[in-house]
Amino acid sequence: MFGEPNVQEALRWWAPQRGVWTPVGWKSHLFRFDMFYNGTMVCQPAVALPVGHPKPYLDAYVNKDFQVTPVMPDRGVIPPMPTGRYYLYKGDFGVGIQGWQQDKHTPVLWTEHRRQEGVVLRQSVFAHLRGAPDVQTALEPIYAWTRFSIEQVSEVRPPASFSFVLRLSKAYIKHRIDPPQQQDAFVTMEVIPATAPLDTTLKIEQVFNPGPEPVPARVFDGAGLVRMAVSVPGATTLTGANGVYDLTVNIQARKGAYVDVLVPMLPQPRAEIDAELALGYAGALAQAETYWARKPATAASVSTPEPYVDQFFRRSVQLAEIIGEKSPDTGKHTFLSGSYGYDMLWSTPTSMVSHMFLDLLGYHDVVASHLELYLAVQGTVEPPGDDYKQFSRDGFFATPAQLQPFHWLSDHGAILEAAARHVLLSGDQAFLNRWLTPIVKACEFIQRACQYQGHAAVKGLMPPGKANDTAQVQQAISSQAWIHRGLRTAVQLLQRISHPRANEFAQLADSFRTIYANTLRQEATTAPRWTDPSGVKHPILPSKFYGNESAWPDLEAFDGGALMSVYADLLPADDPLMTSFVEFFRVGPNVANFDPAHHTALDRVVLDHEQSSGEPCYSWNLFHSWQRGDRAHFLEGLYGLLTGAISPDTFISGEHRHGMYGTLFTQPLITWAARHAVIDDAVTLGELHLLRLCPLAWISKDSETVFDKMPTLFGPLSLRFRLSADGKTLNVTHSALAQSPSRITVHRPPVPGLERLVVNGTEVN
Repeated sequence: MFGEPNVQEALRWWAPQRGVWTPVGWKSHLFRFDMFYNGTMVCQPAVALPVGHPKPYLDAYVNKDFQVTPVMPDRGVIPPMPTGRYYLYKGDFGVGIQGWQQDKHTPVLWTEHRRQEGVVLRQSVFAHLRGAPDVQTALEPIYAWTRFSIEQVSEVRPPASFSFVLRLSKAYIKHRIDPPQQQDAFVTMEVIPATAPLDTTLKIEQVFNPGPEPVPARVFDGAGLVRMAVSVPGATTLTGANGVYDLTVNIQARKGAYVDVLVPMLPQPRAEIDAELALGYAGALAQAETYWARKPATAASVSTPEPYVDQFFRRSVQLAEIIGEKSPDTGKHTFLSGSYGYDMLWSTPTSMVSHMFLDLLGYHDVVASHLELYLAVQGTVEPPGDDYKQFSRDGFFATPAQLQPFHWLSDHGAILEAAARHVLLSGDQAFLNRWLTPIVKACEFIQRACQYQGHAAVKGLMPPGKANDTAQVQQAISSQAWIHRGLRTAVQLLQRISHPRANEFAQLADSFRTIYANTLRQEATTAPRWTDPSGVKHPILPSKFYGNESAWPDLEAFDGGALMSVYADLLPADDPLMTSFVEFFRVGPNVANFDPAHHTALDRVVLDHEQSSGEPCYSWNLFHSWQRGDRAHFLEGLYGLLTGAISPDTFISGEHRHGMYGTLFTQPLITWAARHAVIDDAVTLGELHLLRLCPLAWISKDSETVFDKMPTLFGPLSLRFRLSADGKTLNVTHSALAQSPSRITVHRPPVPGLERLVVNGTEVN
């Protein structure tokens, strides 16, 4: 629309994502069902990718995994179980047809199997806890209900029936995390048939069903527990070989015909299964609908002329609590960094789910409950660097040990940022009462660290520490940036409440910023140079001030490098170092080596449609474009992330394109950008700017765009706008605020032919 990008255009920028999986589950339950793009369901009750196996409370569930793989006929023959290892996507191109059932509150994930036999078979899956309660233990029996239904039968050579197989095994789709084959994604899913055989035998009960209605047939394991159930008629035979079983399913080839399958995460006694079966698919879904329809009173809502955008927000909010748990050992809620892979907690990127995503959408109670676990461990964990042994760790925030895959120094700043910004956006006085002293102590820890002179790196900044998964001890820019971001937001909070130490910590933050900027400028004088298209040479800025090179220098240069300076409020976006360095990734020498069809996350990073070709969630360039009002690059980045960093089918995020899904890494940056495009409380301190970078695709004659109850630093704001039928007038209304900004500016979007801007009934210039 009007020459600017929109969702439909941006979707054409990218090849389909390969190897996507999406969790289906219940808020805060310990277990999730991970659904692959091809309909394969993986039940993995123990952490899928252990790094030092940090979750002792999962020990009881190791080796209790289960996989249900729909196997479709190939020219009438069911393909046999594979025998050799291969990357999953090389067996079927890694692409499926999926989506969420839009007329349901419940996240019901459908997968279509479009078969040349002349049928379209739809597989619809949702998770259920009987009675639809909030979790108490988070260990309640959890079920996946699946309906296989005939959606269409071809009028050309229509079949009378359709048969396929549910292949039952242990999980044999595994993560390949050692160095991949050349130009394959860094974390690639591999089929390893040797891991498929079950440790038990399976048998299906014989069911006599003379009536027209299906009745369940239970599949028992060797211990007499029910492993799954399937409606009959439909299930006919169960055959096994070498610990892998094929359950044949027959469906009449008639539109609307279906077979229901019930899979518990763990085998259950018959009485327990029967109580769930008594509900049926429809009864369980009705309970789930009541559960998922509930929203907190503070929840914001977004409605735009782009349904894709609206559905992104709707389903992403649900996924945020599904990709989380109530840890049985502490009873505390926590977000997790992913499902079926990163089922632990990297606090730095996952903190963004709080302060850039859920808090911006009004889910304040969820954020508060998921931050609470950090209070119990504050000051109890040694910071990750030998220099920190020389002074008190009191006040240091860290990830609880049972959830911690790697120890990052930046976690302290990220947790501080999440806590302080939560108060600023929510006004939660009860939260502030619990957290004020910990926030002050966190600032004191930064103060002690910056005052410590005994280390070999730049004085006045945080001493060297572990900055990422390589475990290298560095005075990394990423650590400095996150620490300063958290400190600066804490100062903003303390100033708001007139805390007696606010100015003291403000001076600390100012000193930190000055030392950082001076150091980066000094480093730039001796840094390697690159030549821009006009022949001018610029410095290639470092990703650290001290320490050895990591194993992933190209990824580190972008993800945790100097581009973070703008987000962290360490340098402005119009600083020459920043303007030249962001151009390095747009037009620099890396671009000549970029091959989008074969690029991996560990290759030389470029900006591909303003999205990092490494890990898109760290596309810090978006903050540069936002601050400078660079509309073209900002909107390209927003739409690039909306379509290229997530699955356009299920909206699940990957750590990088084609690899390590089951995460929400990119949701925060997308949400932050979308909200600040229309409601900006950050570009100028104390002011509120509306529609400053609003996409023209959201300004329509046909429908009103609504951002309702959006939290801001001044209180919740509801904003509505619509173009008149003749396209000449933009009508904007916004609600009053609890606190008055020093100025409210409604920007005139560059809509062709726009003549009048009317705000709350009054025309403005």
